[in-house]
Amino acid sequence: MKVTEEFIQKESASGILLIFATILALVLSNTFMSPLYESFLHIPVEIRIGSLHLDKSLYHWVNDGLMAIFFLLIGLEVKRELLEGHLSSLRQITLPGMAAVGGMVVPAAIYLLFNKDNPIAVNGWAIPTATDIAFALGVLSLLGNRVPVSLKIFLMALAIIDDLGAIVIIAIFYTTELSTLSITIAAISLIVLVVFNILGVTKKAAYFIVGIILWVSVLKSGVHATLAGVALAFTIPLNARDENNQPFSPLKEIEHSLHFWVAFFILPLFAFVNAGVDVTKISLRQMSGSVPLGIMLGLFIGKQLGVFGFSWVAIKLKLAELPNGSNWKQLYGVSVLTGIGFTMSLFIVSLAFENDSIFQYTDKLAILVASFVSGIVGYLVLKTGKNT
Repeated sequence: MKVTEEFIQKESASGILLIFATILALVLSNTFMSPLYESFLHIPVEIRIGSLHLDKSLYHWVNDGLMAIFFLLIGLEVKRELLEGHLSSLRQITLPGMAAVGGMVVPAAIYLLFNKDNPIAVNGWAIPTATDIAFALGVLSLLGNRVPVSLKIFLMALAIIDDLGAIVIIAIFYTTELSTLSITIAAISLIVLVVFNILGVTKKAAYFIVGIILWVSVLKSGVHATLAGVALAFTIPLNARDENNQPFSPLKEIEHSLHFWVAFFILPLFAFVNAGVDVTKISLRQMSGSVPLGIMLGLFIGKQLGVFGFSWVAIKLKLAELPNGSNWKQLYGVSVLTGIGFTMSLFIVSLAFENDSIFQYTDKLAILVASFVSGIVGYLVLKTGKNT
C-alpha cells in the first residue's frame, strides 16, 4: 500500500508540473518567442561511436530516448502490479481491465467513424485511446478526501492497463520497415536479459548495459525504440537476494529511483517539446475537420462512455464491484477524467503522422482541448458526487 500511495502522490504532483510545462510551451509558441522555441526543439544532438551514428534533433531525442525511460518505468509498474499488486488476481483486475478495454475500443470506434474514408487520417485511430495518469491523478489530488482512495487505485490500475494496451498498439500498428540485422541484435540482447533473469543475476548494471544495446538496436530496427524500455523492464527480477543473502527487490529499487526523474523531468520536458501549438494559425473551420473532431469526441465522449459503460456491465453482471466507499456518480466522474489523453495521445500522434504539420497541428490542439475539457468536467462531477 505504501508503494501505491507514493505512486499516486508523485503522479499527482507531476500532473501539476505538466500543466505548467504545457502553458509555457503554448505561450512561447504563440508569442515573439516562437522562433527561439522552434530553434530549441531542433537543436542537433549527435552521438558517434565508430560506425555507429545517431544524429537526431532534441525533439526526437526526447521522444525516442527519454520516453524509452518512461516506458521502462511503465513496464516495471506493470510487472509489479501483475505479480503482487492491484492486478495480481482476477477479482482485482476485472473492473479496471474491462474499463480499460472499453476506454480503448469506444474512442477508437468514434475516431474511425469520422476518418474511415481518409487513408492518411485513419492511422490516427489510436490517438484517443490513451489516458494520461499523471494529469488524471493530478486532478484527483485537488479534490482531497472527496474521492476515496479506492477510486484513485481504480484509476491507477486502469491507466496502467491502458498504457499496456498502448504498448501493444505501438508494437503492432506503428512499426515501420524492419532492419533484419538490427532486429537480430535486439533479439539476442533480449535473450541475454532473459538468461540473466533465469540465472538470478541481480546486478542492475548488467541489465542496463545490455538494455542500452537493446535500445540502440531497436532504434535502428524500425520498431519504435520506447518498446526496448518495456522489454528490459519485464526481465528485471522482482525478488532476489544480495551478497549477504538478504532479500531485496531490484525491480522496486529501479522503479523508485526512476520515478522522480520521470515524473519531474522527463514527462514535463516531453510536454514542453510536444505541446507548443501555434493556435493563432488554426481556425474554427480547421478544428471542425474529421481528424480533430474524431480526437476530441473520442477522448471526451468515447472515453467516458467506454470506461463507465464497460464498468457498469461488469458490476451489473456481478463480475466486479464498485470501488469501496464510492458511488456511481464518482465512478462516472473518474470515467470522464480518463479523457485526459495528453502525454500518451501526443506520443501516438508523433507515430501516427510522421509529418507534424500534415493536419496543421489541429490534431495536437484537439488533444489539448479534449484533455482540458475532460479535466474540468471530471473535476466538477467529482466535486459534487461525494454524497450522491
